[in-house]
Amino acid sequence: MKTSFKELIFAFLAFTLSLSIAYITKIEIVKNAVLLAFLIQWILYIPAYYFQTEKFYDLSGSLTYISVVSYCFYNNYDKENINLGNLVISILIILWAIRLGSFLFIRIKKAGEDIRFREIKKSPSRFFMTWTLQGMWVSICSACSLAGISNGIIINNLFYIGLSIFIAGFTIEIIADNQKTKFRMNPINKDRFINSGLWKYSRHPNYLGEIILWLGISIISFSSLNGWEMITLISPIFTYLLLVYVSGIRILEYNGNKKWGHLERYKDYKEKTPRLLGIL
Repeated sequence: MKTSFKELIFAFLAFTLSLSIAYITKIEIVKNAVLLAFLIQWILYIPAYYFQTEKFYDLSGSLTYISVVSYCFYNNYDKENINLGNLVISILIILWAIRLGSFLFIRIKKAGEDIRFREIKKSPSRFFMTWTLQGMWVSICSACSLAGISNGIIINNLFYIGLSIFIAGFTIEIIADNQKTKFRMNPINKDRFINSGLWKYSRHPNYLGEIILWLGISIISFSSLNGWEMITLISPIFTYLLLVYVSGIRILEYNGNKKWGHLERYKDYKEKTPRLLGIL
């Protein structure tokens, strides 16, 4: 089987899985939101491949989050009786998306390229698969919030617990990203690895914050879900698996071992510092 065909099959499976979760909820708004997420990715893939650029890839992910959340909020909006819970969770996700998207866009603009895409963007099928996977990421991560908004977010004790967890995760992510950015800006730290600040306690605190904040979103959404809609609570689990075993930590750890694996200091850091937190 040719590699290109395998990549198209994988893209099809990613789309099918995302749409299947939406159909299980039996919520029409959620189904349409998932279709919208993939449509945005597939449309933006065309100019990205034509111009051989990945510079707006992360920014498009943020745009997609904002689009699907806004779509669900608008379609369940009642100006005479605004659901405060819907408003809060929508603002939380939109703020997170704007912050992360702009941060990643500025970073890649300064770097000139994202080396992960150096070979990927040369293959139309592989590049298409990558954009489709981003559609899956948006769809599955946001699924619980989309279902919750469609039903109407209930404000209760779980809502406030989830809100607190989201704020904690969002804060950790921001602090970790800022610490690493400042570390890299210092010429003295060229070709060194960061092990100060939050990075002293976790090798990937930015990803830890990401997982925590999506756990918070799931808890906020929980009381608004019924029956098979509970399947959308896979969001933080999916985020964990994606970041640890697919796109994030796995790649960074591999590159780190290639670059600093021969250093005793790095070996000691890896041995004493958890990948995320505790046994994770």
